[in-house]
Amino acid sequence: MSIEVKNLLKTYGEQKAVNNISFKINKGEIVGFLGPNGAGKSTTMKIITGYLPQTSGEAFVCGINVAEDPLATKKKIGYLPELNALYYDMFVKEYLEFIAALHKTPDAKQKISNVIELTGLTIESKKKIGQLSKGYKQRVGLAAALIHDPEVLILDEPTSGLDPNQIIEIREVIRKQGQNKTVLFSSHILQEVEAICDRVIIINKGELVADDKLSNLQMGNKDHHIVIIEFKETLDKEILTQIRGVSGIENLQPSIFKLKTSDPESVRKQILELAIKENLNIVSLQSENQSLESIFKALTN
Repeated sequence: MSIEVKNLLKTYGEQKAVNNISFKINKGEIVGFLGPNGAGKSTTMKIITGYLPQTSGEAFVCGINVAEDPLATKKKIGYLPELNALYYDMFVKEYLEFIAALHKTPDAKQKISNVIELTGLTIESKKKIGQLSKGYKQRVGLAAALIHDPEVLILDEPTSGLDPNQIIEIREVIRKQGQNKTVLFSSHILQEVEAICDRVIIINKGELVADDKLSNLQMGNKDHHIVIIEFKETLDKEILTQIRGVSGIENLQPSIFKLKTSDPESVRKQILELAIKENLNIVSLQSENQSLESIFKALTN
């Protein structure tokens, strides 16, 4: 088990920032860690990395208790915090040499060259960090997290400040790292999580509200299935209100409608019957699982 959290509790006075949460992450898993602002994501990550002590409970990295041997666990972890602290007066390459020296990284020169190329810093590597855009500063932080080839990557908003092209590039870096490392990362870009992760953990107000494969979560809430129907003809959506088991109808275009239902099979059958009855021509009829966005809203409202 690469990351294990048992009954983790963190309180500030009477406020429970993290409230008795538990989860396990295996090697080779890329797990999205989601929640609204203030849900406890960053606090949990800081406890796992040993930067913040828990009030009670335990956290383990590669089988090592973080509270009992924080230095040993830090050697196993590459950490990119939400607030990426950098030395702005240092050159990019100089900073990575400094980080490599802290980790006593063998073959440091080659490792630095590798992470500069991996994170797309080649053309900026001779600049001072303070001269870089926010997106490139984020890349420097990611390069620093990777420099010692850690077994576990903990990334708090790794694509913050990146433009769409940069997000795609860093997403691919994370995906490749997940082939032989454990990756836990938080993000408010839910499409990014859908693109990278098979599994998501969602917390809300310090409590664990979901921990499952994305596909299971999408199928789990059966009240949020979507059926999209396109007709050749333009028609009023009132004609669709006679279909039973529909909780909502949205008119996407004059001939395209989105229906929310708990029984998509029955709704599709009724649509076909309606089309025959009203002499309507169906262009397309398809079902969709609920999006991660709708799951997130349902669990964190």
